[in-house]
Amino acid sequence: MRGSMQSYRKVSVDSNMAVATPHRIIQMLLAGALERLAQAKLAMEKGDIANRGLLIGKAIGIVNGLNGSLNMDAGAEVAGNLTQLYDFMLIRMSEANINNDPKAIDDVVSILKTIKEGWDAIPQDQHHLTSEAS
Repeated sequence: MRGSMQSYRKVSVDSNMAVATPHRIIQMLLAGALERLAQAKLAMEKGDIANRGLLIGKAIGIVNGLNGSLNMDAGAEVAGNLTQLYDFMLIRMSEANINNDPKAIDDVVSILKTIKEGWDAIPQDQHHLTSEAS
């Protein structure tokens, strides 16, 4: 049952991604990173080192993807600031994993939530502009 549920979830995510706007994809990636970090913190609290590492690794992959998708030409100042934040978050997630540090996860979650709130606040008619800046 669990395997089929995960397969369904993956199909659902894949189909959402296929029809999503670039703006929506960024929102989904931010939400995915937040979810992985919450799960990693729970694994940390349970002493589940293997899952902690796996989940933090997934969050690192998402943040790397977000960082790599920035368009440095469209919004150079914003993109530069985001790059610095993403770099900081990557360091903190590595520290969280190495040092089993829930505070490092909290730091990253706080920044990601702020970025996601900004993305979520962009009016629908401005979404085409955000795909140029991301």
